[in-house]
Amino acid sequence: MDRHTLRAALSAAGVPDGYYRIEGVHEPVPTPPDFLFLRRAGDGAWETGAYERGVYEVVARDPGEGAACERLLRLLT
Repeated sequence: MDRHTLRAALSAAGVPDGYYRIEGVHEPVPTPPDFLFLRRAGDGAWETGAYERGVYEVVARDPGEGAACERLLRLLT
């Protein structure tokens, strides 16, 4: 699974757009006050976490995009 497939799966599952942010694919505007996220780290790994009260908290790091996408899908469905 890649980020675009993840976005389609979350949409099909009825997950509201403001619940998540997927770097480069789904970045809601205006930025919600809290949401789960998927982003690429500086070292090429993928981070999954939560944004709350202006702070990003990484809860998991995966070496590949596919594993990170699966993780976010599980968290949101």
